[in-house]
Amino acid sequence: MSQAVGNTALAYARVWHHVDASDRVLGKLAERIALVLMGKHKPIYDPSVDCGDYVVVTNSRNIKVTGRKEDQLLFRKHSMFPGGLKETPYTVVKEKNPDEIIRHAVSGMLPKNKLRDRRLERLKIFPSYKMGKIGANIIRSWEDGTLPPNFDPTTPTTAHTIQKMKENREKAELRRAEREAGASAPQAS
Repeated sequence: MSQAVGNTALAYARVWHHVDASDRVLGKLAERIALVLMGKHKPIYDPSVDCGDYVVVTNSRNIKVTGRKEDQLLFRKHSMFPGGLKETPYTVVKEKNPDEIIRHAVSGMLPKNKLRDRRLERLKIFPSYKMGKIGANIIRSWEDGTLPPNFDPTTPTTAHTIQKMKENREKAELRRAEREAGASAPQAS
């Protein structure tokens, strides 16, 4: 049997993904986050191995739910004493602790096994666009999975800076396309 180390170490390396939860539907977002936390997007996925990535969610205060869930959804917890059931409406939880909404949804979509708590520790949720030092770890964009062209790990990243980088990349592509169109057009003299 060969003792050579291949690309397996790279496959198991954990990547930091950024998600902006503004105007995203809770269930669909939680499902996708759970898949990344489990590592199902990797070719080396195994249910018994914790090979998932980190996920950073910003703007959790702006998450949306469909239908009448905003009025009907209740978060329940029990103290295990008689009459110890506490029910909190969705609107109250959204005001006081908006990250708990996403954490509860993702927790429900992860497998109920010993790896669940470890996977949930890799989920970082912030109510606004500010994510502090954790923003410096983000490498992948959630939409297309690419690295920013001028990636600098020393500068902290926020949802606004990621959006600005995307806009600057689009502007640069437009300018390049205009220059190429101008250069290929025949010169009239």
